[in-house]
Amino acid sequence: MRKLRVIHYGIAHDHSVFAMQMLRRYPDVFEIVGVCEPDETARRVFGGKDEYAGLPWLSEDEVLSREDIDAAFCEGFELRSVSDAQKCLDRGLHVHLDKPGGTDLAAFRRLLDTATEKKLTFQMGYMYRWNPAMQYVRRAVRSGALGTITGIDATFSVQYNEEKKNWLRQFPGGMLFFLGCHSLDMIYQLLGQPLSAHAWNRSSGFEDGGAFDSCLAVLDYPNGAATIRSSGVEPNGYADRMLKVVGTKGTVKIQPLETPTVMRVSWAKDGEANPYYDYSTGVFPGFLPGRYDAMFLDFAAMARGELENPWTAEYEYGLQKLLLELCGQ
Repeated sequence: MRKLRVIHYGIAHDHSVFAMQMLRRYPDVFEIVGVCEPDETARRVFGGKDEYAGLPWLSEDEVLSREDIDAAFCEGFELRSVSDAQKCLDRGLHVHLDKPGGTDLAAFRRLLDTATEKKLTFQMGYMYRWNPAMQYVRRAVRSGALGTITGIDATFSVQYNEEKKNWLRQFPGGMLFFLGCHSLDMIYQLLGQPLSAHAWNRSSGFEDGGAFDSCLAVLDYPNGAATIRSSGVEPNGYADRMLKVVGTKGTVKIQPLETPTVMRVSWAKDGEANPYYDYSTGVFPGFLPGRYDAMFLDFAAMARGELENPWTAEYEYGLQKLLLELCGQ
């Protein structure tokens, strides 16, 4: 198997160090050519982390002029990374772009069109698509095992400090844009485009950060609604992240989503005689070696032409368009 020669392009994203850890974990799959961070401030703040130790630092011009790079992992600042990814696609590199895909829908459309025209792999960094519990839910919905879906509830929250909440102010939609996008992706996978969608993005006023750190979105579907809550001021919010999918034949609840992933399934037939007790059962969703491993290994397989990308350009565009609409863009 030929190694994929990759550049780590940008280091300001929260996931950047984890992406580098993953790339280093699979030296038989990835050969890391180097790291590039065009923003000097970002390099000064983040570049000294152990994950980047011993790797060459390349300028943007060096990256875009070299002939020996196959792919770029774009892990830069969220409002700049789309531009980074476009440069890499224009150069003919396969691209992994961390979520949520920027605030300029036309620029995002251009990314997708460039990748399609050049027959390049383009992957968005929504890692929960590879979570075994999420895969279980997708199968259960698509096979009809859960019946007609009558509701979905999703939460994706955390407890941020004042500095992080001030940082969130630069994003339209605040927490809904930054983290709620994961929940939106989960819902969009299962139900697609809603009939209508509305968001209430608010600032809690806690520590006077001014960011939209308390967000609610409601998506209207023919047989029920889907809700997303995303807060940056929720004590123990990380552990309470949740996805609940309710159907006429059964309900699946995943909480927490990870570390560990806990999933419980309730079948309607088990509650027919007496619905007034907890008749859910725990289901082991499957082993997950790491949060990002399966996603990155699939990216390598796609770039080598061994695997077709299951997430189409139209899917990614529809998701991004809906996210920006909910964020007031």
